[in-house]
Amino acid sequence: MASLSDAIRAFHSGGLSHNEFFSRIDRALAADHADSTGLLAVLAKEHAKVPLPPDVYAEVRRRIEDLMRPAHRFTADQTRMQTNDSDDSRPERVTSPPSGSIDKPIVELDRMKGIGDTLNGRFLLKECLGFGGMGTVYKALDLRKLEASDRNPYIAIKVLNVQFRGHPKSLIALQREAKKAQALAHPNIVTVYDFDRDGSMVYLTMEYLSGKPLSQTFRTPGFTGMTYAKALPIINGMAKALDYAHERGFVHCDFKPANVFLMDTGQVKVIDFGIARVFQRPDEDGDETIFDAGSLGGLTPAYASPEMFEHREPDPRDDIYALACITYELLTGRHPYGRLPSTQARSAGIRPQRPKNLGQRQWRALKAALSFNRETRTRTVARFLQGMSGERRALKYAALVTTGLVIAALFVVALRYYWQASIGSGDAMDASSPPSRDPQTAQPSTPAFSLESITPILSRTPCSAVTASVRGDALQVQGFIGERVGVARLKDELSKVPGVKTVNADIQQVSDEKCAVIELLAPYWISNQQRGRTTSIWTRDPDGELTEGDSLILDIATPPYDSYIYVDYHAFDGGVVHLAPSPRVRGNQAPPNHAATIGELGNWVVAKPFGTDLIALIVTPVPLFDGLRPEVESSADYLRAVDTQLAGIVAKYGREQVAVDFVQITTKAREGR
Repeated sequence: MASLSDAIRAFHSGGLSHNEFFSRIDRALAADHADSTGLLAVLAKEHAKVPLPPDVYAEVRRRIEDLMRPAHRFTADQTRMQTNDSDDSRPERVTSPPSGSIDKPIVELDRMKGIGDTLNGRFLLKECLGFGGMGTVYKALDLRKLEASDRNPYIAIKVLNVQFRGHPKSLIALQREAKKAQALAHPNIVTVYDFDRDGSMVYLTMEYLSGKPLSQTFRTPGFTGMTYAKALPIINGMAKALDYAHERGFVHCDFKPANVFLMDTGQVKVIDFGIARVFQRPDEDGDETIFDAGSLGGLTPAYASPEMFEHREPDPRDDIYALACITYELLTGRHPYGRLPSTQARSAGIRPQRPKNLGQRQWRALKAALSFNRETRTRTVARFLQGMSGERRALKYAALVTTGLVIAALFVVALRYYWQASIGSGDAMDASSPPSRDPQTAQPSTPAFSLESITPILSRTPCSAVTASVRGDALQVQGFIGERVGVARLKDELSKVPGVKTVNADIQQVSDEKCAVIELLAPYWISNQQRGRTTSIWTRDPDGELTEGDSLILDIATPPYDSYIYVDYHAFDGGVVHLAPSPRVRGNQAPPNHAATIGELGNWVVAKPFGTDLIALIVTPVPLFDGLRPEVESSADYLRAVDTQLAGIVAKYGREQVAVDFVQITTKAREGR
């Protein structure tokens, strides 16, 4: 009987593929068929030690039971006779005898379909890929695609488990899973197509993934963890998928290594949002969830937060606990709490040890995410990643070079209300400010010059976006100016104005190829500054200097009205990259006084060619364009289109409804390369 036990243990260890497992089971049964009762005892014993997935157990038991039935040969066109054992609770169906037969109608068990079977005459099940809490996943050949000579005719199909097929709400569960998964269209989340049924069998169709689940890596003999650099892309992929789902109001509720798929291409996919339940975000009323797929069960004890065991409402922090457990296991090769359920680990007072390959700041971030208390656990995936990065910037990842900026996965990932935009300087005075007071006399001091005398100089200065204000007897100017004009030349002209004793300039020089951008958008930038810069964009690096490998993170504040944002990266080679919106980031509508962080998960990473580039934020009350622009295009072509569109918007809504802000960055190579 050892061969059957060995096959089951090898399956648990991850040493066998599913095809190899069933082939080995068949060989074991062929060798031990004289003692079928003993085989059932072995199966029961091994299943008691470590439970097999329900459908695997049912299939192995069926194969053993077949050995116990009287031998009988059937021709290819006959219906096979199966006895109705007293301990078999599976439903029966009556079939007609073969043509020409004189036998009575034959009773056949409504068995679970498997490899070699076809669903609805279209999907041929070719290979068993894995087992989840709700079903078995197969690689299937789509015969319709095959007929159409599709280059990729394979899909994945999840067939609902036997116990779920018997559940009165199983079809609802799968329909809800399909609907949720279709709403979660993200590069790190498996693409779900549709759901259907074939008789009593309910199934879900989705994209076919070539690779292996992370759980298989964890079960590899001798696995003791990955280096931080190797684990980082996996952590990033998992986190981006969860962050995207959380932003849309979904908690996975069964996040575990088996639901993280490592593709052969290196991409990470999160699968099986099957029991994900809509969580109530505090800023939304929402409709009551009529059906909760979580009522079918499905949490995994080693990765479930204490709150899940306590049946509390789902929360993103439940997924963060699971993410932290997986991250710890990825780095060390062992579960932080020895695979104990979180409630037991909490009662036992177990504290995980710091992984050797983590710095102090990273360990604090991981430890906070592993907290047994939801209130002290890390609140967002973005914050977890920021801490795990070991820097004060977001994570760094491999990049895709695009006209001066290296961009990996251009999309907006995290919108957070965590800061209020700073508006203006308290001691600066522009044309609308009251006069300053002399500290000696406590009387208002009047400058010896007027701003009206400054305005003509600024308006005729080419390639500039500059505003002026008065600070005591000094003239304060700030903004952007082209290199061909230069800050020194502007200061020299302003110092010649009668009454001007001092000129303080906070002006950034831009390369001459950016002059077209500056000159077109300067009027909107100036009016935005005069209104207190209610619309703003800036980088996390105060000096705007980024080194090769750094992540570009942009903070944005929007005006006090509903608006549409456009973030454009004008590179030094004359091209423009549309960061938002783009073919990958279609949503760009913002509520009043909104704060957003773009790129906090390391979406944009700097690499050569290096130089100085300008990023422009344009905010409009209505969409600037009816559709999406090409992701990368000529800056000159784009600016002509912008000029035309803005003219129409200004004519209808007024210039004050359009706002612009700039931020300039300088990129350089990392030392030692």
